[in-house]
Amino acid sequence: MYIRNFGKRNTKQAYVQYNEDNVDRNVQTEEVETQEMWTQHPGEGAAVSGGSERSGPLDAAAVVPKVNAPRLCSFLRAACQVIAVLLEEDRVASEPTWTPRAQDCLLRFSDSSAQLNTSLPFLQNRRVSYLHASQVQRRMVVSVHGRPGKAFTPLLDGRYVLCVWDIWQPSGPQKVLICESKVTCCCFSPFKAFLLFAGTVHGSVVVWDLREDARIHRYVKLSGCFWTFRTATFSTDGVLTSVNHRSPLQAIEPIAGSVCKRQSCVLSPFSTQEEPAGLSFHVASLDESGVLNVWVVVELAKADTAGAVSDLGLLPGGRIKLVHSAAIQLSDSLSHKGYEFWGSTQTLSVKFLPSDSNRFVVGTDTGLISHGTRQDMRVSPRLFRPQQQGMRPVKVNVIDFSPFGEPIFLAGCSDGSIRLHQLTAEHALLQWDESTHGRAVIGLQWSSTRPAVFLVQDDTSCVYIWDLLESDLGPVAKQPVFPDRLVAMTVVGEAEKTRSGFLALVLARASGDVDVQYLRREWVAPVGDELQRLRLLLREAL
Repeated sequence: MYIRNFGKRNTKQAYVQYNEDNVDRNVQTEEVETQEMWTQHPGEGAAVSGGSERSGPLDAAAVVPKVNAPRLCSFLRAACQVIAVLLEEDRVASEPTWTPRAQDCLLRFSDSSAQLNTSLPFLQNRRVSYLHASQVQRRMVVSVHGRPGKAFTPLLDGRYVLCVWDIWQPSGPQKVLICESKVTCCCFSPFKAFLLFAGTVHGSVVVWDLREDARIHRYVKLSGCFWTFRTATFSTDGVLTSVNHRSPLQAIEPIAGSVCKRQSCVLSPFSTQEEPAGLSFHVASLDESGVLNVWVVVELAKADTAGAVSDLGLLPGGRIKLVHSAAIQLSDSLSHKGYEFWGSTQTLSVKFLPSDSNRFVVGTDTGLISHGTRQDMRVSPRLFRPQQQGMRPVKVNVIDFSPFGEPIFLAGCSDGSIRLHQLTAEHALLQWDESTHGRAVIGLQWSSTRPAVFLVQDDTSCVYIWDLLESDLGPVAKQPVFPDRLVAMTVVGEAEKTRSGFLALVLARASGDVDVQYLRREWVAPVGDELQRLRLLLREAL
């Protein structure tokens, strides 16, 4: 600039600058590769993301995203279930903490209680006749509601209603089912609660597939809300052979050890996890005349919306059917054992051994419990007897095996006696005759969280809690349920795995209300070495 302005006169070069300081150095760091990507939510059309170092906007718009539909569906189902439970908790938290109705429903041995919403329009004037809880998904419960006392709608007036509940979402049932015949017993499938089996007073066995699309069922608007009423997927009434029952059903039980699964999987809209396709397992149904039918539950590979000519009991669009496998005449087997009975023997209950699905025990109206097998093999003992000698006209109403792997089971009788049997002994190991003061035992279940605890219901609307470690002479807690008397009871609960664990009674009242009683911590958490202490008690009783 100086030379340009003033020329070269009176100037002297003082400094020269060149590129000698530009030194090259070798380094081992690799150059970072970069790539431009873009995304847009909500997307326009099929393209929600794209971009690359060589592609322009036009190329990016043509990129088809790779979506894993099964994973997305599984995530959405799990997320929706969590959100539904959180909304239920918020609704409960916003309600008053004390109401006269809640105070009347709370039992002395309960910490809290919740009401299932039976005030829905299609459940009005219907009496609850039966309750059953899933043995795998412990919070799933089905309630059976009778015909209404007065007319409501022609679709439902002549039908019985079954509601499948999640006790964590008490504001409404998960599924609503309808049946034309009176339901006397129910059970869920032995691995996931997406199949429901029921026995009726007319001798039919019906099954509902809770995964089915709601569009193939009745869709009705009641009081401004739409409800789907599901008809049975399959009924044995369509089996035009002599294998069907001809007497009212007393019990229906899944045979858990007979489950067969294929490797392929399909998604179930009724659960948050993948379900195996091509299921095949057994279900047993018992009627009062002593006929035990074994059915194979078959899942078809493809549903036919036009119906199947060969499967007359299958709903068009359904994929689950029952195939008769075997029929066992229990009354004949009892008479062949050389025991004289007065009149015909009535069978009331059946349970399969958890450790051996081939063996089962059957309660009768003679005070005896029959021990048999599906393959007609010899078992010992053949009969389980009370501690008293001789036979009495006593009904063995309920039987329940220990859920903790012990070879023991409980039996509740019509004379109020409760018997604890061991599978290797003919006579009862322990027997309590006056625990209910002679009132008939109509409900009895082991606790699913404590090996030494079980719960009992008698026919005078009274609930008993037994803790064999605290007392082996009688119940440790007793609670009469009034003025709204108790008509049905079931036990739900999950053992403590990490931090959560609960034990609850689901009680059906004469008014049609259903409430959940969450028991206090002392009945939920097992004491130290409880199973070993129970085994010691049983050895001492021998």
